Amino acid sequence: MIPSVKTVDFLVIGGGVAGLRAAIELASKGSVLVLTKDKATESTTGYAQGGIAVALSDEDEVSIHYNDTINAGDGLCNKEAVQIMVEEGPEYILELMSWGAEFDKDGSKLSYTREGAHSRRRILHSRGDSTGKEIERALIKKARSYSTIERYDFAYTLDLLVKDNRCVGAVVLRGDQIIHVFAKSVLLATGGAGQLFSRTTNPMISTGDGLAIAYRAGAEVMDMEFIQFHPTTLYFPGAPQFLLSEAMRGEGAVLKNIQGQSFMNNYHKMAELAPRDAVTRAIVSEMVKTSAKHVLLDLTHLEKDFVKKRFPLIYTTCLQYNIDVTEEMVPVCPSAHYIMGGIKTNIHGETSIEGLFAAGEVACTGIHGSNRLASNSLLEGLVYGARTGKRAVAYASEISGHPDSSEFSMDSKLILTGADTDFDIDKKRSSLRQIMWNKVGIIRCEKSLTAARNWLSRQRHLIDSAFRDRRGFEFKNMLTVADIVTESAYSRKNSVGAHYRSDFKDKGADWQNHSLCRKDTSIVWVD
Repeated sequence: MIPSVKTVDFLVIGGGVAGLRAAIELASKGSVLVLTKDKATESTTGYAQGGIAVALSDEDEVSIHYNDTINAGDGLCNKEAVQIMVEEGPEYILELMSWGAEFDKDGSKLSYTREGAHSRRRILHSRGDSTGKEIERALIKKARSYSTIERYDFAYTLDLLVKDNRCVGAVVLRGDQIIHVFAKSVLLATGGAGQLFSRTTNPMISTGDGLAIAYRAGAEVMDMEFIQFHPTTLYFPGAPQFLLSEAMRGEGAVLKNIQGQSFMNNYHKMAELAPRDAVTRAIVSEMVKTSAKHVLLDLTHLEKDFVKKRFPLIYTTCLQYNIDVTEEMVPVCPSAHYIMGGIKTNIHGETSIEGLFAAGEVACTGIHGSNRLASNSLLEGLVYGARTGKRAVAYASEISGHPDSSEFSMDSKLILTGADTDFDIDKKRSSLRQIMWNKVGIIRCEKSLTAARNWLSRQRHLIDSAFRDRRGFEFKNMLTVADIVTESAYSRKNSVGAHYRSDFKDKGADWQNHSLCRKDTSIVWVD
């Protein structure tokens, strides 16, 4: 199969908040191609219920938002990156509103709620618990207003095209066609890797593709041991792992064990509003103590009409499983939610590969440290999507002409006509997710991590198997990222933020160092 060739000024891989905001920034400077591996509206952005954190209310200040973010990050945040996000956030929110994004109001004023580890009510929300969908809607509409932005939906990026440590494009699978897309600047905004775990809030598309292709291309990845587990997802036979927003606890919901006893005051001074890592571990402790598979989230003391209006999506979804959240407690347990680590970037989204940029969850600016503050992810995507777009424009302006496609072989090594794999991908994928959940999950130790390392080592040869479709390539990427996460967790012999080792419960020495990983090299630690 001879791949076709397409040339644009800017290639954006990913169509969530970071990718769309970057594309809008690029649109006036040249031709932009946005690739999404599924339909246009399928991204982790659309699944964000709680809201977007920003210091806009009368009772709030940028400095307070900064301190809350730093405190939640447990000593590992990049302070400069945090400062930029909280300072520039308000102007980007106002800009988004000028583009038509609608946030809930109390009368004529914006309505704010509070979530875990926030000391102020600063979370903007839309239609109660559908904030991500509203932000996505506004950005898609704005992007469509530019004739220079073209979209390829259901386009799966197989690998990056790199020559002499310069990224010049990507190899893309669209239907049964291979396309070599060449660009002056390439921007990754592919989201996270929640599908590595058997329990996750992430959609099916979150298989770590951007992380894997950047790693294979030689990019540095950082802090991959820091996986955030959301404390409260619906636990019910046959039900999806549906997120129950942290905003519910912000509005007064209480966690109780299966014996009906509240317990958060026994674990943290902020009780239900403690940082996510603390709440998650408290829930696990209560599940162990009571020999239960879940705990309970109690909203029954709140006014019924308020709950229905404030959390309409959650209310109606739970009703589908005969759970009325206004009248009965909801069974919940933690699920993998967000990866704080990612492709190492500076504050302009530049990676260790020239011409390759990254923004959003796939990137690691260091903003979130070892534990992300609730509702900072959408703000980061908005602010750093724009900043990264600006730097990608500046980089492209310094290059004379487009990359020379003749320097790359048109006989792609990733052709889909090879022999079928001799193993059951779905079965292997399920096994991988179970291993990661059980051995590299909320609480880790040398024994569990060693078991995961050994299992992954036995599967490593499968990465070079002849895959024929997207699901096969996703499995390859999942194995790659799982290996990095596990090795990083094994190497960090202390507990900090979302990384908790039962055999190294304290921070210990050198805990403020960051793990840095690159293809074919051992993990190194940097300050």
